[in-house]
Amino acid sequence: MEIKKTPLYEEHIKLGARMVEFGGWLMPVFYTNVIDEHITTRTKAGLFDICHMGEIMIEGDDAFRLVQKLVTADISKLTKGSIVYCVMCNENGGTVDDLTVYCFGDNKYMLVVNAGTVEKDLGWIKKCSSGFDAAIRDKRKELAKLDLQGPNAKDILQKMTKADLRSLGRFCFIEAEVDGVNAIISRTGYTAEDGFEIYFGVNKAVEIWNRLLTVGKESGIKPVGLGARDTLRLEACYSLYSHELDDSITPIEAGISFVVDNKDNFVGKEALIKQKTEGAKRLLMAFEMTDKAVPRNGYEIFKGNRKVGYVTSGTMSPTFNKGIGLGMIEIGNAKVGNGIEIKIRDKLYKAVIVKRPFYRYNGGKK
Repeated sequence: MEIKKTPLYEEHIKLGARMVEFGGWLMPVFYTNVIDEHITTRTKAGLFDICHMGEIMIEGDDAFRLVQKLVTADISKLTKGSIVYCVMCNENGGTVDDLTVYCFGDNKYMLVVNAGTVEKDLGWIKKCSSGFDAAIRDKRKELAKLDLQGPNAKDILQKMTKADLRSLGRFCFIEAEVDGVNAIISRTGYTAEDGFEIYFGVNKAVEIWNRLLTVGKESGIKPVGLGARDTLRLEACYSLYSHELDDSITPIEAGISFVVDNKDNFVGKEALIKQKTEGAKRLLMAFEMTDKAVPRNGYEIFKGNRKVGYVTSGTMSPTFNKGIGLGMIEIGNAKVGNGIEIKIRDKLYKAVIVKRPFYRYNGGKK
């Protein structure tokens, strides 16, 4: 399989980024180091190349009905310019993908999906669209996407747009110019800091990337790679597809039952209602290490001498300077305050289940 490159590949090379394969794309994992880029995003501003993400436009007379069938959220609650985080489920309640839905009007929506699942998502959407009058368009090759995150993000972006960013609420978007380029600006992100996701024509990617770095220099902006993106999202307990969510994991098991609205039929509803009623047999929990150790994806979780789950994501937290993680744990042991052990290279290290998230959202004030 050919590894893809974003339109910013050469810029990353110029900046000395270490490049790795991720979801079929060659992406920067860091430019300086993960801790530096993590702290910069928490305290100043970080700029992320997210051009690998997928954008799928659905529009037409039945667009609302189709999206309402596809996702767990109640799309009737959306108004023009609003966004919702939700999931698409299969018939068994497993997660096809987690995504955000942008409402452009009654029958025009943009679904922003994960890079590694775009082809699967498109196939699933088209399969579910039989009998609906709706056009489904893959916009990946047309749109570039940058994420600007951190306490200084608003002040930096405001210098490049006439739109009043103070009035833009969280999980809302506007269509406006950024440095003279037509763009979609949303107040969303994957870091638990205030920030924006910016979409615009792919031919302007290099220009906007470099302008943001130049304009934001005095505010401490730095380019940030996938390494810090992962530690930032993990501190916030945000799910990563193929770790906390996949075709066999339901949103209820993943601890995000809030994304499942009580609405008319959608794919997977019957299975999810049954699981809500009868209770899940396992649940995603946050934990922190009490022994000095770093948990990683796939490590086994024990209670006494018995395996009770597995780590879905783990890291050394740059903010809290301790090992933290998320793990899928059988329901009988999935309780805050419960002591567990993580098996690392044939040795068990102590940890404790804690209330999620480790780091709460820190921004979005108008």
